[in-house]
Amino acid sequence: QVQLVESGGGLVQGGGSLRLSCAASGRTFRTYAMAWFRQAPGKDREFVAVIHWDGDNTYYADSVKGRFTISRDNAKMTAYLQMNSLKPEDTAVYYCAAGKHYSARAGEIDSWGKGTLVTVSS
Repeated sequence: QVQLVESGGGLVQGGGSLRLSCAASGRTFRTYAMAWFRQAPGKDREFVAVIHWDGDNTYYADSVKGRFTISRDNAKMTAYLQMNSLKPEDTAVYYCAAGKHYSARAGEIDSWGKGTLVTVSS
């Protein structure tokens, strides 16, 4: 398994941008698909985006498509989530996740980070 640590969260005005980072430890990082999930107050955790281990394939939730971009740098063992045109409804704790399968399902995740809070003001 890999250990994951998120960073980059914070407070931003609506329409603004943030870039989240997920630093991984463990030699097998490049064999994992990487994903981002989020959980808003009082709501269930939901899928945001996933990227294949080789970085060639990505998939997004409809709610963020066209605004968010997931990427990874296997040499740096880091995954990223660039978030543009942020909306108040994007406010949530964002979790980095790693799984052996390229999947949007939380049940397919092997490792979770502890999360980073993103707050978007109106």
